[in-house]
Amino acid sequence: MTRKHKEGKVASMIEDQTAKIPSDVFLWAALGSMATSLTLKLFEEDETALFVGQWAAPFLLLGIYNKLVKLEGHD
Repeated sequence: MTRKHKEGKVASMIEDQTAKIPSDVFLWAALGSMATSLTLKLFEEDETALFVGQWAAPFLLLGIYNKLVKLEGHD
């Protein structure tokens, strides 16, 4: 199967570097942001708690991207 589109040089360089990061780093970062958010909520820092709590989803998405790069690679 021939691919019509290839990754750019920058994307390839980023994927080469991010593939070196263990996937569980992103899981721990997400869990850490949730724990930090809970702690901030307990200290009644509501706005900061919401801000930090929203980091969990991007960390998990970065973990998925990292895993895909490791499994599928790039061009």
